[in-house]
Amino acid sequence: MLAVAVVVLVAVLWWLCSSWRDAVCSRAVGLLPGVRAPLLLIAHPDDECMFFAPTIFGVLQGQRPLSVLCCSTGNYYNQGETRKKELIQSCAALGIAPSNVTLIDHSELPDSPSVKWDERLLSSLILNHIREKNIDLVITFDEGGVSGHSNHISLYHAIRSLHDSGKLPKGCSVLVLESVSIFRKYISILDLLLSWLYGQDVLFISSGRQYKQAKEAMWHHQSQLLWFRHIYLFFSRYMMINTLHFLHDEKAEKKS
Repeated sequence: MLAVAVVVLVAVLWWLCSSWRDAVCSRAVGLLPGVRAPLLLIAHPDDECMFFAPTIFGVLQGQRPLSVLCCSTGNYYNQGETRKKELIQSCAALGIAPSNVTLIDHSELPDSPSVKWDERLLSSLILNHIREKNIDLVITFDEGGVSGHSNHISLYHAIRSLHDSGKLPKGCSVLVLESVSIFRKYISILDLLLSWLYGQDVLFISSGRQYKQAKEAMWHHQSQLLWFRHIYLFFSRYMMINTLHFLHDEKAEKKS
């Protein structure tokens, strides 16, 4: 009986997802008025499709030329050169032109779950890119980094520092991807209702076709397709659902 109930629930959620998706994505895109040059800020090749695919599809729906800035080559297992090519191929599969993908290869920004990147260096590199590309919206990880990876969290602290110090160009806002509990992270489409009910500024939901497209993008990261990532692709809610929050002044948030 439990198995039947789960199947029925999944079917209902798929129906709701199909019914809501266009309206939700239209509303989400509508929450980004005047945005002309959005930037996806990631730490490693494969972050784009493993965590941000629904956001990418939603932003591209608004006919905006999304750029990607990847702050390392993902050289933890000495595969950096391979992963550079995989990133370009994955982004192309998601609809992002190779000319809009930039990858930083800096010795002081190593791919490592135990290394906290230098905030001053990272902030400087990010700010230079934002100015060069006239970026008016930055999308990146929140303080939990989704997976708790130190490099992901370093991006948050760097963009938080730029935001709170007023160094970002006037009109440039920041959206951060919500980190959820381990339970919610691995219940796939079953997290739809919770994502809808809990507070968020922006919600993106992928269609079945887009979910398949995100998986196809991940296939380009052949160097990373270990057995547990196949499980991730099937069960992770981040393959279908992204909830994001606008970054506000930290002092004001603490007072409230």
